[in-house]
Amino acid sequence: MALAAGEIKIGLYLPMTGAAAAMGQMVWEGVQVAHRLQPKFLGQPVKLYLVDTKSDKIEAANAVSRLIEKDQVAAIIGEVISSDSLAGVPIAERAKVPNIAPTATNPLVTQNRKYAFRACFVDDLQGRVAARFAWENLKAKKAAVLIDQAQDYCVGLANYFQKEFKRRGGEIVAVSYIQTGDQDFSAQISALKAKNPDLIYAPNYYAENALLAKQLQDLGVKAPILTGDGAQVPELLSIGGKAVEGMYFTAHFHRQGAVTPLGKKYLKAFEAAYHKDLDAFSALAADAYFLLLQAMKTAGTTDGPEVAAALAAIKDFPGVTGKITMGPDHNPLKGVVVIKVDQGKFAYQTTINP
Repeated sequence: MALAAGEIKIGLYLPMTGAAAAMGQMVWEGVQVAHRLQPKFLGQPVKLYLVDTKSDKIEAANAVSRLIEKDQVAAIIGEVISSDSLAGVPIAERAKVPNIAPTATNPLVTQNRKYAFRACFVDDLQGRVAARFAWENLKAKKAAVLIDQAQDYCVGLANYFQKEFKRRGGEIVAVSYIQTGDQDFSAQISALKAKNPDLIYAPNYYAENALLAKQLQDLGVKAPILTGDGAQVPELLSIGGKAVEGMYFTAHFHRQGAVTPLGKKYLKAFEAAYHKDLDAFSALAADAYFLLLQAMKTAGTTDGPEVAAALAAIKDFPGVTGKITMGPDHNPLKGVVVIKVDQGKFAYQTTINP
């Protein structure tokens, strides 16, 4: 699609309903603010097309097909979670439409693809950093791992953590599995409690982790919980309450990290619009939008192959979450933030660089 008079169409396929709806909503909010700050590209209006994936793989694939065939978008932002992204990106790949995922961290999303990109770090890095933080900062020697086996993201992240934790000399004393939507974790907790771990690594999404924290507290397990970016959602705090106090996260962003001129401008605009702190999902969504526009500007066209080539060549782009350089397999090279729930808020702890 060459640059021509009219509007620039950018599609989004996001989970606006279903299990991942809170994350989809944050990404949609983030893109809308970015769009308000940069509503035009080379003088032409940018129009957003949103399709709800309903937190479902089949719906995600259908959404991408609709955006390409019916809406004829030039580029796509989405999905939020890795499982649904893996359903959508092959369709965009075949159509030669650039697809940038704001928050899908599974390495397979972009691996060996020409048109799939992401704005976030990948799970192999996140898992290694989590193991390093557990070993060096939390001084954990024995870890229990509890994994949502229904989610590619959770399974992959757990595997990377275990490999690195054991490489450093740590021991994995228990591995238990749950399914998205489960309400009762008593059997899994009893099994890990018997092993007396120093740490519980639970790289799952917010709803399951909130319930897990409550039930761990009820059953007298005091080991700290370390999780990943998929749990850093405000609903974790509202569902988990005091039980999630002290939970640690490896994360993409904290508002204290908005240090570039664009980051500062965006933070001010976002918090004025929504009257709440800028979150990681919204910040990454903004970076996905701004990266697309930057690539189109560099390419001087909305033609898929040329935009993809420009995206792959991005270097030191001063985004909302910091400077972004697109590395191998279209994975940004960037640091991992560590956050802790402290007095009902997500409190910045440190940034660990690869």
